Formats: sequence, structure tokens, C-alpha cells
Amino acid sequence: MKTVTIAGLGIIGGTWAKNLHEDGLNIRAWNRTRRDLPYFAPDLAQAVTGSEIIIIVVADPPAVEDMLKVIVPQLKPGQLVAQSSTISAAWTRKFSALVEATGALFLEAPFTGSKLAAEARQTVFYLGGTKEVIEKARPLLTRLGSNLLHIGPVGTASSLKLAMNLNLAVMAGALSESLTLARNEGIPDEVFFDALHLNAGRSGLSDLKEPKFRSGDFSPQFSLKHMNKDLRLALETAGNLDLPAAKALKSFYDRGMSGGMAEDDFIGMIRLLAPEKKTQK
Repeated sequence: MKTVTIAGLGIIGGTWAKNLHEDGLNIRAWNRTRRDLPYFAPDLAQAVTGSEIIIIVVADPPAVEDMLKVIVPQLKPGQLVAQSSTISAAWTRKFSALVEATGALFLEAPFTGSKLAAEARQTVFYLGGTKEVIEKARPLLTRLGSNLLHIGPVGTASSLKLAMNLNLAVMAGALSESLTLARNEGIPDEVFFDALHLNAGRSGLSDLKEPKFRSGDFSPQFSLKHMNKDLRLALETAGNLDLPAAKALKSFYDRGMSGGMAEDDFIGMIRLLAPEKKTQK
């Protein structure tokens, strides 16, 4: 790979760029806010010119659209744009058409795995597109993740990612409510989680978030504002489907957003359940 561009240096994009730079790849990384990095490119158009693979990992569809307004005029046949932001299938197909009209290739590449997974190169990618495009991106993506799952044609990977995040939101909500109930009855967190470890309700999510629940550390591994956006996109994708848990959660997350929790980890929502209760160690 001659040159790789990472467009978006948030929690995940910044980690990916750091890992690829440490691998010795020729990295150009761009972000709206300037970063003091040896591989930072202040101009997005220049950052993508001649780049073999361009990874976009930003917050939402409007942010992707803003980037593509700059990127698309610079694209040449053979370049590959991997869109890794969590968006909907409708937006993904729109962006794919814009990229492919230039003769460049488009890969739908949303992922699962928080900051810790990105640091450990354990990101799991959900891929939408042709096998040929996936094979072109494989040498790069395997440096960043542990699994590449080909979901189907463009659009399917975005829908699966939204479904997976809906599942996480529901699980986190149930865990927060059950922990709040236990705390209200005077049950220490240590006892609660010891019991959960032996219960069928134990999950990868509960293991990941247990230290944060117990310490009251709500620094973001995956922010509340991003989960709120994903719930909105999931409901838009669902259309006429009746998803009562998703609808209730969206209302709950809106409360968190208006309560100043946008930048916190999404499990910080537990504070809305019993704000007067102190975290038990």
C-alpha cells in the first residue's frame, strides 16, 4: 500500500491512524480540528490525492457528505473509499453512487468494537460490496481488525451495524436498570457482578462495562451522542416496523443529551435512573 488516508481522527480513527503509522505505512490523516501529529494533513483534498485507500470514519451522514464534497472531485479510477462511519443503508447507497461515478471503488465498512478493541487491533468489520473490492482492502483492514465479515451488497452492512447497536443499547439499558434496582436494595456492586458472572444474562458487554459501572467512570469508549444517533437511524431504517424498546430508548437517550451527557460513555445513562444514589465500590 503506497498511501493510506484516514479522514476523521476521533476515538477510533485516531487509534487506527496511530496503529498504521507505527506499522510504517505512509499515512495521511485529516481532521476538522488540527492535530499535532507527524502524519497530519491540514488539507483534505491534498490528503486524498493519489491515496490508494481512503477510510472515512466520522460521526454521522452529514459529516460523511461534507467530506465527500471535497473528496469526490479528487478521486481517480482505482482508488478505494472505505466508508466506516455508522450510517444507514439509504445514505450508504447514495454515497456509493457518488464515489463509483468517478471510477473509484466503494467499500461499506462499518465496524464493531470500542476504543479498547481498536487499540488491540480487534475491530470487527461488517463489509458491504463485491468480493473483489473486499480483497483489495483486506491487507489494510487486517492490520486494524480481527474479523472481516462480508454481509452482502452495499447497504446490508450498515443495516446490520444498526441492528447490532440497537442490541447493545437494549442490553446496556437492562443492565443499568437491574444494577440500579440492586443498589436500591442495598446490594453491593461486587455481589451484583459476582452473581451476574454465574448468570445466563452475563455478556461481553457486561464484562466490558463492569469496571466503568463500579468506578463511576463514564469517560467514553463509545459516546452517548453516537448511540443516540444510531438509535435514530435504526428507527428511520425500521420504517413501519414496531420496535417498542428502540422507541423507548430513543426517548431516554434524548433526556441524556439534554442533560449534558452527550460526550459521556453511553452507559452514563444510568445516572438518570437514580441520580441521588452514589456508585458503590
